Amino acid sequence: MFGRFMPTEGKFFDLFNQHAACMVAGSRELSAMLNDLPNAEARTVAVQNNEKKADRITHETIDLMHKTFITPFDRDEIHKLISTMDDILDLMEDVATAVWMYDIKSVPSEARTLGEICVKCCERVQSTVALLGDMDRAREILKLCEEIDGLESEADRLLRASLSKLFREESDVKELIKQKAVSELLESVTDKCEDVANIIEGIVLENA
Repeated sequence: MFGRFMPTEGKFFDLFNQHAACMVAGSRELSAMLNDLPNAEARTVAVQNNEKKADRITHETIDLMHKTFITPFDRDEIHKLISTMDDILDLMEDVATAVWMYDIKSVPSEARTLGEICVKCCERVQSTVALLGDMDRAREILKLCEEIDGLESEADRLLRASLSKLFREESDVKELIKQKAVSELLESVTDKCEDVANIIEGIVLENA
């Protein structure tokens, strides 16, 4: 469908893909941090670097949108998509910064699993974005969106179980507060990935 658009339109998809690559790299650094807490500061810097790179790509995308006469799909949808993708990186930076600043020495296994789910969600967002320029593959795109929804539901269940365990077993109030904040931030990354999936579903339904 998009083949009829001007050559410059392909730049949008390049930018989406570049941004998604930053997202995946950031999520992998974040997950690695949860298994490598002595090096939390270095991992945080790595996550921040990916966030900064993604932020530049977001600004470039919005600037291109304003300069381009014909866009591959609705301008509001482009803005929502790239902005929500950027929110994912912002949340990952918040998690990494919290772990480092709170000087967390250990995290429960549930938090590490949440980190792994974040990686899976981001990888599927990347795969979905990579297909976005080809509406002939709409069915594949929607299937990936469903997988993201399923992972978010899994993360939500895990968070509830983790908090229940935390409130039963953790007697140190300060530690409880720190662990609760980190787990909730991790789950919010998956929430935002689901938001991206919902935006993409809308784009597909309008343009396929």
